[in-house]
Amino acid sequence: MLDANHMVIVNEDGEELEVEVLLTFEAEGSDKRYVLIVDPENEDNVFPFIYTDNGELEEVSDPEELDMCAEVLNTFYAEETGDES
Repeated sequence: MLDANHMVIVNEDGEELEVEVLLTFEAEGSDKRYVLIVDPENEDNVFPFIYTDNGELEEVSDPEELDMCAEVLNTFYAEETGDES
């Protein structure tokens, strides 16, 4: 059974994968909503997606958006570990 922090996605090969929602956020000055998901079997694999108005996930491919997602992720990890230097 999945909870609010888990979802099943279908990869390019049609395989269903259970993933964990690490965090969600909206970009400042944008109406886009982002979802960072992690593979529970390999927590080093974090994938950024845009959550669309019709409830679908689109992979983030724009380099600027990828950089912004990486910055948000790094800030999140820093706050989680207390290492906000």
